[in-house]
Amino acid sequence: MYVIATAGHVDHGKSTLVRALTGINPDRLREEQEREMTIDLGFAWMTLPNQETVGIIDVPGHIDFIENMLAGVGGIDLALLVIAADEGPMPQTREHLAILNLLRAPRAVVALTKADLVADDGWLALVSADIRNLLSETTLADSPIIPVSARTGSGITELVQSIQAVLEQIRLLRAEGGLGQRDVRRPRLPIDRVFSMAGFGTVVTGTLVDGSFSAGDEVEIMPQGLAARIRGLQTHRQKLDTALPGSRTAINLSGVSVEQAPRGSIVARPGQLRAGTLLDVQLEVLAAPFVRAAIRHNTEVKLFCRTSEHMARLRLLSAAELAPGASGLAQLELTTPIAAVNGDRFIIRLPSPSLTIGGGSIIDAHPAMRYRRRAGKVDAAVLARLEAMLQGTPAQRLEKTLLRLGFTTRAEAMPPAGLSDVEFTAACDELAAAGAILRSGDVLAVDSLWRDTLAILERVTAQYHAAQPLADGIPRESLRNKLALAPRVFNAVLAHAARMRAAVDDGETVRLPGHRARFTPQQQRSVDQLLARFRSQPFNTPSVKDCRASVSDDVYEVLLRQRLLVQVKPDVVFLSETYDNAVQQVREMIHRDGQVTAAQVRDAFSTTRKYALGLLEHLDEIGVTRRVEDARVLR
Repeated sequence: MYVIATAGHVDHGKSTLVRALTGINPDRLREEQEREMTIDLGFAWMTLPNQETVGIIDVPGHIDFIENMLAGVGGIDLALLVIAADEGPMPQTREHLAILNLLRAPRAVVALTKADLVADDGWLALVSADIRNLLSETTLADSPIIPVSARTGSGITELVQSIQAVLEQIRLLRAEGGLGQRDVRRPRLPIDRVFSMAGFGTVVTGTLVDGSFSAGDEVEIMPQGLAARIRGLQTHRQKLDTALPGSRTAINLSGVSVEQAPRGSIVARPGQLRAGTLLDVQLEVLAAPFVRAAIRHNTEVKLFCRTSEHMARLRLLSAAELAPGASGLAQLELTTPIAAVNGDRFIIRLPSPSLTIGGGSIIDAHPAMRYRRRAGKVDAAVLARLEAMLQGTPAQRLEKTLLRLGFTTRAEAMPPAGLSDVEFTAACDELAAAGAILRSGDVLAVDSLWRDTLAILERVTAQYHAAQPLADGIPRESLRNKLALAPRVFNAVLAHAARMRAAVDDGETVRLPGHRARFTPQQQRSVDQLLARFRSQPFNTPSVKDCRASVSDDVYEVLLRQRLLVQVKPDVVFLSETYDNAVQQVREMIHRDGQVTAAQVRDAFSTTRKYALGLLEHLDEIGVTRRVEDARVLR
């Protein structure tokens, strides 16, 4: 599941483009429709050519609503940067791009809108070059640029294809650990919208981070610490039993009111998040033209993290000020509690004048104290501890390396982690004891990657079962391709899935535990009628051709795989119980008389030579008997 968000200057056509892509008007507020300007977050979704559904968050582009924009772009998979071809990059284009860079948005696609208003191809090339130069200073430097016109439809197909292609790159990078992994043990839904529905009560929406939620789960609203329960789940208006990580999710909550779960709150599992008012952070200050003067210690700022907003004091830890473009360690002292985790990214702005000045990542979401400065710096021990957290203990360095590498081996992970053999062993043991990593054979990865991969394996296999109800399971190679795993990793994942009783490896196919090929009511009636014919004349059975005509080729193959029928020759087939009894009787006849002939078998079973000879030739083939002249003896 993926979520993308628009970004860009006001009146560059973000909402119009979303309508062209989805058929949904994301401007849901009356004021937005009257003013023809996005004020708050809008939501829509579309189905890609590969049939994957993607959620879209439409953000406001006007400078007055930048803080609403910030609530929409945290934790997205892809930014859809919208730039009008007739104007090119504008002030909010640059600020939105700077924010995406600070938040480390994984990837972006640039939609060069209003291309129909530009008749000169040279102008389009000039604007594209300007955009490419602007992107070159960010982590989104290689983003594709697609000219489009929402009015004429030109370029829309190409834009959709580009979005699908970039999301596929993201999927592969995540499978390899290149963009980090979700911690499925810690599901979080930062609330970006809350409302009440008649007959349902409180409904909250957001992008589900990390793990999954299921209907009936007990949850906690943070940082308030309020207990609630999930009554129901939806994604894109589709009712769900379980919402998967990365999806746009609506949760119907019982136990809390709309007022008790405002935007910025987080739905989490009970006891998994802690609230606090201190954050140790690594801060990056934007360069000119965004910031033209140094940011000083003790500056009052607004903190934006996920969908939450807090007033805070910025306390620099190693200097009296940070120059434009510089970075350093800092502690944020908030006026209201936040429920964040290490590694969460954030944005800070000046409250007056309203200005984005920087952002960064949380090093420690729960520092033990507020630090005191002496001679403009905190204690060297504090700085050393934070620097070590940035670099990490051996276990932390290994975990970071595994998050980056994805599925890997000891030999592959040791050099980039910078660990000796002894340190690597100790770090592995520490992480394994904490449940943070898992090994299957020689393949090693963080626990969350195993869990995510198993969840995808189960989902893909379940989808195959639903689409192919007569199949025993999904072909192994087909499953491996869908998981985009190397054979060595796939085998390790499959072995782990078997140990966890998440899947059954049948050799050529993989199935979910308890799965059996299912017949429709009509197919079952045909099967029952056919089996009744076998029981009425167990040794003068219908021909294989007759069987296939009675129940269809596919159903007949299922009967063979489930061993309801046993085909001994191209045109001889028996009920399994008839076959088993016949084999036992042939053994007993040979034990008694020393040998048996086809005529004796024919007479014993009141059948014809065709069936008697077919059975004996089959027993020769499987090694039960061997032919001696016209008789059979046991091997």
